[in-house]
Amino acid sequence: MFLTKVIFKLLLKSGTIVFLFFLLIYFGLNIITNHNDHQIVPNLIGTHIKDLDNIILENKLRYEIIDSSKFVDNFQPLTVISHIPSQGDEVKKNRKIYLTLNPSGYRKITIPNLIQITKRNAETIITSIGFNLGEITYKDDIGKDMVLEIYHEGEKVSPGTLLPKTSIIDLVLGNGKR
Repeated sequence: MFLTKVIFKLLLKSGTIVFLFFLLIYFGLNIITNHNDHQIVPNLIGTHIKDLDNIILENKLRYEIIDSSKFVDNFQPLTVISHIPSQGDEVKKNRKIYLTLNPSGYRKITIPNLIQITKRNAETIITSIGFNLGEITYKDDIGKDMVLEIYHEGEKVSPGTLLPKTSIIDLVLGNGKR
């Protein structure tokens, strides 16, 4: 009988301690994690990097730039192209927003060696790496439709020169006459 009273008291005390511990965790986590204390993510798309600090601080958020490699014509340089979480999502205060920025311009690409290859092959190579084909002019040379010279903005350029992607490349080809 004495043993059962001691065991019963110990079980009652330990049960009470476990119950109080779970109550403490339940209400403590709600307070610590700011449960149901949300805010809406603002639309940052199109915002210039200079204006980001003010907007982020106003909304009690943080940001990190995760990418800026692909230039998009529709946006000005150094503006936000996209962000995660997106506009309208509910987040907690001080949440980090991950931004993708539009770089300051197109990346530079090396002009390939197009000299002495055919017009068809040169057009394919130029467009596949991101350049645009400009004017095609001809001059007397025995190699018909063979690339003789490469020009950019009126100046002769040599293979290996770095130019921004989408630059216009003009070609001088042979006309097949001596």
